[in-house]
Amino acid sequence: MPNRPDPRAAMTISQLAPERALRRLELTVVRRLEGYLHGEHLGLLPGPGTELAEAREYQVGDDVRRMDWAVTARTTMPHVRDLIADRELETWALVDLSGSMDFGTSTLEKRELAVAAVATVGFLTHRLGDRFGGLMLRDSALRRWPARSGRLALYGLLRALLAEQFSGNEEVHRSDLSAALESMARTQRKRGLRVIVSDFLTPQDGEVASQVEPSWERAMRKLTAQHQVLAVEIVDPRELELPNIGVVTIGDPETGEVREIDTRRRKVRDAFAVAALAQRERTRAALRRVGAGHLVLRTDRDWVADTVRFVLAYRRVAPRLHQPPKGVAR
Repeated sequence: MPNRPDPRAAMTISQLAPERALRRLELTVVRRLEGYLHGEHLGLLPGPGTELAEAREYQVGDDVRRMDWAVTARTTMPHVRDLIADRELETWALVDLSGSMDFGTSTLEKRELAVAAVATVGFLTHRLGDRFGGLMLRDSALRRWPARSGRLALYGLLRALLAEQFSGNEEVHRSDLSAALESMARTQRKRGLRVIVSDFLTPQDGEVASQVEPSWERAMRKLTAQHQVLAVEIVDPRELELPNIGVVTIGDPETGEVREIDTRRRKVRDAFAVAALAQRERTRAALRRVGAGHLVLRTDRDWVADTVRFVLAYRRVAPRLHQPPKGVAR
């Protein structure tokens, strides 16, 4: 019997694509791009386009329609003005589908919110000629969805993410976010936008020690050196504080470790909240050090409103956030 699509997945994909709510927004891309197609973004090299570059002396064979008469008049030597090539934006999204993302106690599960984040970035960055591809991290395996242009290709990626979401695999596997970032930096070299969607929970990685770098920080720094990077952190409220519901058994889906906790004890709840806050602060500090944009989405909040506020604020800080060191060109 042929496999039929999960009806819940079909329903979810229409709910997780709020294109109308985001149509007036655009995610600012401040890094110069490389590419072969003509799009609507600035390229690295002079060529056909509409953005003015530096003026230079006229040479035999230059297009006279690009004469810069103002410079020619000042210097008494004929000058032409080069143009910056328009290039398409190539966006790659790395989506963490590890066991810790298979969790949710509010309106959405973390996996569903991750798919919503990918859909949102796709709509915010889509312009003529742009391409969108995806990498899915699940059970230490990295599955690649090729970069394609057009809305149909984006919806194809979203359906693939939802299909992974409802695969029903209950086995315990630990996913390596650092290795996935290394692979992304090594294989996707064309300059563009890189989106990392994860909860950034790394078991046995000193998560509450603020002075210890996360295992993925070095790989993330390699990405930000070449690309514009946006990190989308997915959070569920039960990961930040424990409710008073008696004795509960809590299991780690990535390590298989199980622990019994008495949530009636206030000290236990307070210690959990402190550790959770330290872990989130460690993630925030690491992303700030590497120069990545940081968007936090929660399963118990209006994530569309949070995204709108982030995009509006990001427009002001993005040029400074992605400014390269002195002497280093973009």
